[in-house]
Amino acid sequence: IAVVMGSCTAGGAYVPAMADESIIVGKQGTIFLGGPPLVKAATGEEVSAEDLGGADLHCRKSGVTDHYALDDNHAIHLARKAVRSLNLQKKVDEMYGIVGDQLKRNFDVKEVIARIVDGSKFDEFKALYGDTLITGFARIFGYPVGIIGNNGVLFSESAKKGTHFIQLCCQRNIPIVFLQNITGFMVGREYEAGGIAKDGAKMVTAVACASVPKITVIIGGSYGAGNYGMCGRAYSPRFLYVWPNARISVMGGEQAATVLATIAKDQKAREGKQLSEADEAALKEPIIRRFEEEGNPYYSSARLWDDGIIDPADTRLVLGLSLSAALNAPMKKTEFGVFRM
Repeated sequence: IAVVMGSCTAGGAYVPAMADESIIVGKQGTIFLGGPPLVKAATGEEVSAEDLGGADLHCRKSGVTDHYALDDNHAIHLARKAVRSLNLQKKVDEMYGIVGDQLKRNFDVKEVIARIVDGSKFDEFKALYGDTLITGFARIFGYPVGIIGNNGVLFSESAKKGTHFIQLCCQRNIPIVFLQNITGFMVGREYEAGGIAKDGAKMVTAVACASVPKITVIIGGSYGAGNYGMCGRAYSPRFLYVWPNARISVMGGEQAATVLATIAKDQKAREGKQLSEADEAALKEPIIRRFEEEGNPYYSSARLWDDGIIDPADTRLVLGLSLSAALNAPMKKTEFGVFRM
């Protein structure tokens, strides 16, 4: 554990970068390989120490540090406790109001976590970095667990954060609980150029190689490659459960229908024809209906593609029993593949 309370320069900068968890004091701690004078001498750029390697930069942008401390006392507190929630244990049946049955309505996965972990105490990891993926440590019926939950689409930062956290859990022999509500990885020219493919591959590799017990609960959508990164059935979770509101598909029905309609339009255009609105609607309707039917959790559970549909209010109990069963077997050492940098 590294606590940066002042300047951390040159070779010393690797200490927090190599630590399992790093804490930095805001407006006080700095981390850089070359300080402002060296940067100016080497490149001519003039930059302040805070802008070059301050706490805000490393917690929000670079991801070098994991926790932002307000002062030295706060940093020491974080080193002892990490970032711990002190909320009272919420009533589990409040889960129904948090999630609902509309997948397009966003909800905060931390509200779900608060209702399944002991005492609602959750030590969040890298809270300010890659915040569409929530990671942290907690206990469920006394068993230590790492929790990974979705709060939106996965970006490069989210994937790298998830990879880092999975490695920590494997080093410490801590089981991982995945809470899936994911549309996939971010797409687009900017993100492809930024390396979303290799960053996503890091997370998928980490999930595939992790030999600690993995338990997955699909609490919302589970679409495309997001299913891979969040430990879908193909990645051998010890148990995989779904909530009644869940949907599992390679993509949403509307998106699939639009893609196929676009292909049909292009084919018609090559023939010098047009696809009418009526024909387009007739093409889309059965596709959307089929995706809705086959993406339903009852469809997958009936085919034994999961370990059962569970009442959201029973999630904590089910996870506790699953952990108790999974931990009867000895854990194997995790051997990761190559992470493309």
